[in-house]
Amino acid sequence: MSMKVKCIIVDDEPVARDIISSFVAKIHDLELVATCKNVSEAFTVLQNNSIQLIFLDINMPEISGLSLAKSIQHKSQVIFTTAYREYAIEGFDLQAIDYLLKPISFDRFLKAVQKYFDLHVSKETVKEEVQSLEKETSIFVRSDRKMVKVRFSEIRYVESLSDYVKIFTNQETIVTRETISNIESKLPSKEFLRTHRSYIVSMNKINSFTNEFVELDKKAIPISRSYKENVLQKLAGK
Repeated sequence: MSMKVKCIIVDDEPVARDIISSFVAKIHDLELVATCKNVSEAFTVLQNNSIQLIFLDINMPEISGLSLAKSIQHKSQVIFTTAYREYAIEGFDLQAIDYLLKPISFDRFLKAVQKYFDLHVSKETVKEEVQSLEKETSIFVRSDRKMVKVRFSEIRYVESLSDYVKIFTNQETIVTRETISNIESKLPSKEFLRTHRSYIVSMNKINSFTNEFVELDKKAIPISRSYKENVLQKLAGK
């Protein structure tokens, strides 16, 4: 694409703005023009810039995102972001590109942006962009005599058992002959944590932790002495 797609983020929550900003930064063909904490700030930016895409929270104090979406009359495309599923129908009535339910994973964010690209840029550019980004969001492992794609966002934890490794995802358990250290080297260190010589966990899936274990739903995973300092330091910093 010769020109980047100019976009803004409108959300009253600083953490949400930071997360979406980090997602936008990963996509080469998006240019973040501004982040706005309310609709009034967004109006000012829209008046002074040609914005093509808005990542818009619905539930904000004073003026809702829906009001902003109604007022711009399709001059800019909208991807709604909200913690409230019940707004989805009204959001789609406004012909939004997509509707993202918080907490938003990068994988799901990428799919929403791809919908915008599908409508507004050449298919070949989209294909190259998505293929490049998919390399950053998944790995292939050998399982049952074939190479299987495993998305980072789907992994709950990895367990080493003697001469094989089990990767527990949201949907299934994948068994591979790879070593746990080899799997660890392929996973992004910002998202995954080695807690034990036999375990790696997804930090996003951790519900609670103590000095001895981390808990994912009802699964308690041990923290060994040699990994404890690094584990507790990383978790305390989240």
